[in-house]
Amino acid sequence: MLQLGGLDALVPSLPGRVAVTAVTLVVVVAAWRGIDHLHGYDFGAVPGTWKHFVLSAASVLVTAGGGLFVITVWGLTDALVAVFEKYRLGPETVVNVVLAVIILAMAHGATDLIGRVTRELTDSRHAISEHQSEILYRLSQVGLYVVALTVILGLWSVDLGGLLIGAGFLGIVVGLAARQTLGALLAGFVLMFSRPFEIGDWVEIGDHEGIVTDITIVTTRMQTFDGEYVMVPNDVVSAESVVNRSRKGRLRIEVDVGVDYGSDPTHAADVALDAVRDLESVLRVPTPQVVVKEFADSAVMLGVRVWIDNPSARRKWRTRTAVVGAVKEAFDREGVKIPFPQRELMGREETDGLVLAEGQRLAGGPGSEPDPEADSEAATADSGTAHGPEQVQDADDGADVEDGNDVEDGSDVEDGSDAEDGSDAENGSDADDANSGSDANADDGENEDGDDGGADRS
Repeated sequence: MLQLGGLDALVPSLPGRVAVTAVTLVVVVAAWRGIDHLHGYDFGAVPGTWKHFVLSAASVLVTAGGGLFVITVWGLTDALVAVFEKYRLGPETVVNVVLAVIILAMAHGATDLIGRVTRELTDSRHAISEHQSEILYRLSQVGLYVVALTVILGLWSVDLGGLLIGAGFLGIVVGLAARQTLGALLAGFVLMFSRPFEIGDWVEIGDHEGIVTDITIVTTRMQTFDGEYVMVPNDVVSAESVVNRSRKGRLRIEVDVGVDYGSDPTHAADVALDAVRDLESVLRVPTPQVVVKEFADSAVMLGVRVWIDNPSARRKWRTRTAVVGAVKEAFDREGVKIPFPQRELMGREETDGLVLAEGQRLAGGPGSEPDPEADSEAATADSGTAHGPEQVQDADDGADVEDGNDVEDGSDVEDGSDAEDGSDAENGSDADDANSGSDANADDGENEDGDDGGADRS
C-alpha cells in the first residue's frame, strides 16, 4: 500500500488544520501575484520568452504543491489510496492522475506563454495586428488543450477510435444546428487573413458607418457617429461591401458649386482654387483641384477637390464647411454669381395646323384647303333648324309656319307671323297655299332652297 501520510500528525487539531489551509491559500495567491508582477519586470540579459516560460512553470508548481500540501495536512492521502484500491485503481492510477494534472498545468502555462509572446510580437511588429494576435492566441490555446486531452486519454487507455467516431457524428449535428454561428466563425478567419480593416479604422459596412472598436472570431464591433455600438456578425461583414476610409491615411473631399452661365468658368475655377489652397486642414500634396464637371439646368457645375490626412468624420465635415465658406466668400468678392434654380418657358406660333390621321389637317388652320361639304354642314348647323314634315304646322291650329329661314339671310324666322311678310291669313293668303308651299319645300329636301323661297314670297 502506498503510504503518503505523516504531515497530518504535525497538525492534529481541526482549528490548526483550518489555519494551515488558510495560510497555504494566502501563500499560493501571493505567489500568483508576485509571479504576475515579475512578468512585467525587465531582467536585462534574460530573454523575454524564457522569462515568461519559467515564471509560468513556477506558477503551476506552486499551485500543485499547495494543493498536495493541503491534502496531506488533512490526512486524506490514506483515504484517497483506499478509494483507489477499492476501485482497483492502484498506484498507477495515482500516477496517471498526477500526470494528467501536470499535463493540464503545462498546457495552461504554454497557452499563457503563447499569449504573452503574441502580444510582444504585436507591440514590436506592425505586420501583425491585434486582431490577428488574438485569433492566433485562441487557436493555440484550443490546439494545446486538445493535444493535452488526447495525451490524458491515452494514459487511461481510452479507445480513441470510437471517441473520434462519436465526435464526428456530434460535429455533424452541431454543424446543422449552428450553421450560422459556424459561418460567422469561418468568416472571422477569412477576415483575419484578408485584413480589410483594423481596430480604429473608419469603415462603412452595409448600412452601418463608424469606428471599429473590436474584432472577434464571431462578430465585429463598431461605434457609430451617433454614439451607438453595433455588433455585426462576421458572415454579414463578408457578404457586404466594406468601405475603409482610413486605410490610406488620407481622404479626398469634393464640394460641388454652380456658376452662372454668364460668368467665365475658368475665372471662377481659379478663384475657387485660390480660396481653398491656403486652408489649414487641406493637404498641400496632393494639391487641391477645381474641375468643370457638367452643364446643369441652371449653372455650370464645378467640383472643388481637396485632401485631408488622418481622416475622421469630424475632420471631414470641418474641412467641407471651411471649403464652402471660403468659396462663397471668394465668389462674392470677385463678383462670380451662384445662380438660383430657374426655368425658361418659351412658346412658338403654329404654322401648319393640327395634322390628323392620313395627312388631313384641321380646318381653319393656315395652309389648309377649303372644304365645301364642311362649309355646307357648318351653315346648316348655324341655321339651327332642319326642314321636315314634322315642322309643317296647319293654320287651323293657330300656329305660324316656321320656314327655317336663316337670320343672316335677312328673312324673318317666323314666316307666317309677320304682317310685312304678306303671308298672314288676314292679307288674303290662303292657309292651304302656305301649307302647300311648306310641303313642297319638305319634298324637295333642300335646306338651302328653303331660305330662298321665303325671300321670294316676301
